[in-house]
Amino acid sequence: MIRFADVHKSYRVDGRDIPALLPFSLDIADGEVFGIIGLSGAGKSTLIRLINLLERPSGGRIFVGDTEMTALDEPALRAQRRRIGMIFQHFNLLASQTVADNVAFPLRLAGERDEAAIRARVDELLARVGLSAHAGKYPSQLSGGQKQRVGIARALANRPSILLCDEATSALDPQTTASVLELLAGINRELKLTIVLITHEMDVVRRVCDRVAVLDAGAIVERGTVTDVFLHPQHPTTKRFVEEALPEEAAGALAPFARIPGRLLRLSFRGDATTSPALARVARETGVEFNILAGRIDRIKDLPYGQLTLAMQGERVDAALTALREAGIEIEELPR
Repeated sequence: MIRFADVHKSYRVDGRDIPALLPFSLDIADGEVFGIIGLSGAGKSTLIRLINLLERPSGGRIFVGDTEMTALDEPALRAQRRRIGMIFQHFNLLASQTVADNVAFPLRLAGERDEAAIRARVDELLARVGLSAHAGKYPSQLSGGQKQRVGIARALANRPSILLCDEATSALDPQTTASVLELLAGINRELKLTIVLITHEMDVVRRVCDRVAVLDAGAIVERGTVTDVFLHPQHPTTKRFVEEALPEEAAGALAPFARIPGRLLRLSFRGDATTSPALARVARETGVEFNILAGRIDRIKDLPYGQLTLAMQGERVDAALTALREAGIEIEELPR
């Protein structure tokens, strides 16, 4: 659905070029939720705004479907942008317009003059985001979560095939963030929209994204499925994000267990392996002993996963680890 080919972006500041994004290539598949995570200043907002050419690249080509966005003239670009909805961090609603008029605004900009058709579409969208009872209110009368739902409805008005989310939940409290992410996940499932979501929170990526790219100082330093990146981060920046989401993964978190005998291991379970009694079975068959030091069971989008950190000892530890791997469990030996 979206393809970046050798794209880079610099800004001219005081007579010299300051790179915001180093040259990169990236493909985002049709219908997936793709996360882009990075610290402030990493280049996230610049990257997402390249998709609809709110920012033009300094070099390279950008494709949406079969259309090369970077080759379009202004009239063609305006038409193409109607396929791309956008949700903003601070909502960007028109304060003097009602909720219904905010949602109708893109339809009128696109040239729709049939007021009955506009009302029907607005009613449909407000029902989808759970705001039918608030159509006549103004933004100042809404909570932050309600404002963002208006923003989502507005972004869907022209039936886009792509939805861009620019830090769409960072201004919201945790409970409201969860409800907005659930709404976005439902939109992705039901409307088959491709969603590109930028954030600085790994927990947001874990809840809704299929794949993720990690940005650091304008470079993509890690990319892959959310499951692989979340459970087995490789780059220091990625590890930092995972540690913020899971404090038990932070450096030094296992220090209190340094004197516990045995080999220190982290076991990762995915899907059906999460509820399988494989560890108990293998321990019984091999005679090894283990001491659980930390653990959790949760979900990465729709996939259940679990991780256990444990100390294992006995004469047949290697045989136990082989059997666990054969049962589909990933094992990482941790340094003491």
